[in-house]
Amino acid sequence: MVRSAAVLLREHGYAGTGFRDVIAHSEAPWGSIYHHFPGGKAQLAEEAVRYAGDFVAQLIEHSPPDDPVATLRSFIAVWRQGLEASEFRAGCPVVAVATEAPADQPALGEACAHAFASWERALAATLRRAGVTQARSRRLATITVAAIEGGIVLARARRSTKPLDDVGRELELAIREALPRR
Repeated sequence: MVRSAAVLLREHGYAGTGFRDVIAHSEAPWGSIYHHFPGGKAQLAEEAVRYAGDFVAQLIEHSPPDDPVATLRSFIAVWRQGLEASEFRAGCPVVAVATEAPADQPALGEACAHAFASWERALAATLRRAGVTQARSRRLATITVAAIEGGIVLARARRSTKPLDDVGRELELAIREALPRR
């Protein structure tokens, strides 16, 4: 159900994803959703964000350990594949929740902040292993996450991966420039 919620959040956003949708997508028994998520939709969305956040962080962490450009390419490839496979309906479930979560559900915002921070930490660690200074690694990681998320939004709007590809090319240049000269 959590995985189904993440998929549906990517395509329909927080407001457009309900328990009925998750049950239909996951093919879980109806009563099980109330059993596993007594906190309702907010609890399910929070767990879906944590799932998506962990999935992407692990992808970054399992990329080539000392090649931040290869890591970047892998990171972008996942989003590109998701966009193309969904005919540009699927964005980022973390962004969907971050931008639509009700103000009276602070745990949702915290889960989103945690997901983004885990991606930034993983990217910064890759940059550090390649010799980029700590402060620069942190800034480049933040810019990378922000730019890719923006590229995803533009790609969905334009129904083309070109914005995401352009973001990737420019981020590659920034990362190469930050690497120590050998």
